[in-house]
Amino acid sequence: MSIIQSIRDRGAVISVIIIALALLGFIAMDALTGRSNIFGGSPSTTVGKVNGEKIGVQNFQILINQNEQNMQQQGYPSGEATRQQAMEAAWSQEVNRILLKQELDKLGIEVGKKEMGDMLYGPNPSPVAKQYLGGQDGQYNVAQVQQTISEIQKGRDASRKEQLNQLLNYIKQVRLEEKYNSLFTNSTNFPKWLLEKQNADNSQLGRISFVRVPYTEIPDSSVKISDKEVADYISKHKDDFKQEESRSIAYLAFSAAPNGKDTAATIEKLKAIAPSMAAAKDDEIENFLAAEGAANFYNGYINGKTIQIAQKDSIFRTPVGTIYGPYLDGGSFTIAKMLGVKQMPDSAKVRHILIATMQRDPQTGQSQMVRDDATAQKLIDSVQRLISSGQPFDSVCVKLSEDPGSKDKGGVYEIGSGQMVAPFNDYSFTNSPGSKGIVKTEFGYHYIEVISHKGSATGYKIAYLSKPIVASQETINDARNNAGSFAGKARDEKSFNETFDKEWKTKGYNKGIGLDIRPTAYQVSGLGFSRDFVRKIYEAKRGEVLQPERVEENYVVAVVTEVQEKGTQPVGKARAMVEPPLRNHKKAEQIKTKLGPVTTLEAAATKLGKLVEVADSLRFGGGQSTIGFEPKVLGATFYPANRGKVITEPIEGTAGLYIIRVDNVTATAIADANVAEQRKQQYEMSKQRGSSPLMALREAASISDNRTKHF
Repeated sequence: MSIIQSIRDRGAVISVIIIALALLGFIAMDALTGRSNIFGGSPSTTVGKVNGEKIGVQNFQILINQNEQNMQQQGYPSGEATRQQAMEAAWSQEVNRILLKQELDKLGIEVGKKEMGDMLYGPNPSPVAKQYLGGQDGQYNVAQVQQTISEIQKGRDASRKEQLNQLLNYIKQVRLEEKYNSLFTNSTNFPKWLLEKQNADNSQLGRISFVRVPYTEIPDSSVKISDKEVADYISKHKDDFKQEESRSIAYLAFSAAPNGKDTAATIEKLKAIAPSMAAAKDDEIENFLAAEGAANFYNGYINGKTIQIAQKDSIFRTPVGTIYGPYLDGGSFTIAKMLGVKQMPDSAKVRHILIATMQRDPQTGQSQMVRDDATAQKLIDSVQRLISSGQPFDSVCVKLSEDPGSKDKGGVYEIGSGQMVAPFNDYSFTNSPGSKGIVKTEFGYHYIEVISHKGSATGYKIAYLSKPIVASQETINDARNNAGSFAGKARDEKSFNETFDKEWKTKGYNKGIGLDIRPTAYQVSGLGFSRDFVRKIYEAKRGEVLQPERVEENYVVAVVTEVQEKGTQPVGKARAMVEPPLRNHKKAEQIKTKLGPVTTLEAAATKLGKLVEVADSLRFGGGQSTIGFEPKVLGATFYPANRGKVITEPIEGTAGLYIIRVDNVTATAIADANVAEQRKQQYEMSKQRGSSPLMALREAASISDNRTKHF
């Protein structure tokens, strides 16, 4: 396959790669438009700002659409879930792009024309260029790459130009990111004195005697923590209690999903269709299925080994011309008609020449006509005559075949059954090696030669008709009416809970909780995706009950139970995290009061009714020991002034209060204490780990997010 075709085929992949790398900070330029000030406009058209630079709604919408399209090309399903991911990707992309561009502009970092030329045509081309512009054999032909780029730039195909520009920008952006990150990785330093200090600390071996009183000996219920104490603690540790804007709800969901009656109705519908499907002749079956709404009927034989259906053994035993089913297949019921059974090989090697009537646009995925049927038939007859007259198949294939996937390799395919369209498949597998003939498919006319067969198996031609299990209007109305009845009585949070307890809890309904719903969210955990539902949650006040809202297969009645503003967590939310350290501190104070002044370890043990314990082989870095994870105890053990002494100030540890005596500290030899080698290893490890400075840039940046006003 040529490089030009390679760029065309890989275009969607390149776009996705650009988006993915943008999330990691590789977007350093205006890659999508090539303009320097694309996000201007009045505040009403601004979706956000990054250090004063605006992100415009119109261009942001374009980027979301491009992200969503590329994700769908990679197999993501269409819908709100993909839409949300596309929007989050677009936001991160734009924030990172702006932050990195601002830094690059300050530093004057750029990629010049000569450097770009070296990355494309120099002796050491960019790995990205090699990946996407190299040949199928992995070789990078500089002359051919240069010719290809020139042809695309001078040509009139706008989509190919856009793909090429995206690739060239991507190559440039990766290089810019490398330059920026190298400022950090190359300046990483591990001071000699620090490693020497670490080695000295790690060489120490401590032995202590101690008395400890676990906090668990004092009941939690005996220690009260006031709101003021929690608030004071939060005030002193604000960085640990940051919160983003969010809301929480309680809700009751009334299912509008198909029920048992709907399932039975689907089965009966298929049973009624089955006799007509059994009576349909083989040449009528495709039209019959189409009339019933079935798509993608494969009118060819498929090796039974490759069919992956749970009921396949029963279907295979079904006599030709008869129906098996209905049987459950995912969310549908299916009936299957056996159309034919025959022996066939496991795989076939064939070669072909295609004269196309239709071709698929690799950008849109849509097919378009390239010539009429009569013209194509005349051309394929000419192909057959040329080969019959002695013209080499390979040369005719290269000149005339219009299948880009095989023409450069002599038209050869090695295939398993079902991999090609049905007429091509059946000719390849049901004709013996050496057979030659013309076959018409949806793509045009093929001149096919069967080269060889491998293996043997039973092949089956089967027609399937599926009907999804869908909710009836009665089922939907019941769910909607129940939701309306509940909402009519639930006027606020109090009546919401009372009505649930009195009327719906006894019927088997459960009250759901949706926590920390962000303003830009598209879903509520446990319910599903609905951007409209999230919007209405944010339009409501705390304690307000929302009117019934359809969220996927449920009608939902919700009450807003919590409204959290961006800033510092309130006492109520932070209490669960704050109470344990405050409670342990109060318990420690109680133990200290009982203990009184510390004189000797033995006296302390007597007052507290404890034994003197011993811990030896303590290391500064921790590890296994009888004291567990107690950093403060280790710190006191290896503090030089404490050696040989009882520490008169009790230590408030993580699990209890400690009174310790440092009996001895010695030094042992530490393996791998070569400081020069350690510095080298640490430096190399730091380079390998790598890290983008973008997180730090985002923390320091002024970022306003107004997406909820527009999306």
